[in-house]
Amino acid sequence: MPGEHHHQPTVDRPGSATTARPLRRQAGRQAAEVLFILLLAAAIHAGWSGGLIGPRGVCLVVVAVAVAKTSYFLVENLQHILLATSHEIPYHRFLGLMGVNMSQITLSFALDFWLLEMAEQGSFTGFDPAAMTPSRVFFDCLFYSVLNFSFFGFGEILPRTIPAKVVTLLEVVLAFFTVIFLLSDFISLKNSLRGDRGR
Repeated sequence: MPGEHHHQPTVDRPGSATTARPLRRQAGRQAAEVLFILLLAAAIHAGWSGGLIGPRGVCLVVVAVAVAKTSYFLVENLQHILLATSHEIPYHRFLGLMGVNMSQITLSFALDFWLLEMAEQGSFTGFDPAAMTPSRVFFDCLFYSVLNFSFFGFGEILPRTIPAKVVTLLEVVLAFFTVIFLLSDFISLKNSLRGDRGR
């Protein structure tokens, strides 16, 4: 009718300011998570080096923290795909979010492996006791974590103790969920979620 104003429903376009806000929030959240992971590892190491926690205690704490982190990252990965679907985030930006998330995971588990080996030497094979500097051990643990997450398989480093095997298993399960399910099935899952909302 004349004089009436018809408002078109607003749709978040890829690259719009409305779409960028959730991405900025997520980036800030991920930066805070990295800081928390580093501080947590530093606190566990300080507790061990200060004599507050014994080697076995460190191993138990690391396993418990790894279980909690695995659950958290699984939920966060699902939130990423729901965010990408509901806000029409372009696929390349979604991959960027997931790339940062995968970097967090590999760093987090590298710190777990480092703590296990530092607290209880011999948790992993492949470390040279003659060159057992903390920085060298961490580099090898990061290398091992990246191999685990990328499914390239084991090299010279292998888990020997039960805590080391449990933490390694958790990273492999998380890698499978993230890489196989979220990345390779993103398009079909996105279409499926859209279809459910349209009903």
